[in-house]
Amino acid sequence: MSETKITVLNNGSVRIEGDFVLLDAEGKQFGLAGRKAISLCRCGHSANKPFCDGSHRNHGFESKIEARDLPPVAPKP
Repeated sequence: MSETKITVLNNGSVRIEGDFVLLDAEGKQFGLAGRKAISLCRCGHSANKPFCDGSHRNHGFESKIEARDLPPVAPKP
């Protein structure tokens, strides 16, 4: 299995590339027709949710993302 790469694009979608499965809230798998790359909507305007259809360009969606380190996970009580 190859490594999965997830890129949060500035002012756009979340791009997923590699070997992955995409599940809905009930655990059912989306049929991706062999795709090894997809883009997921972040703006909420896509007519094809959860997939990006480029609607963010028409709605002025802005979101700049910079990588950062998360704090350590808190120990469980």
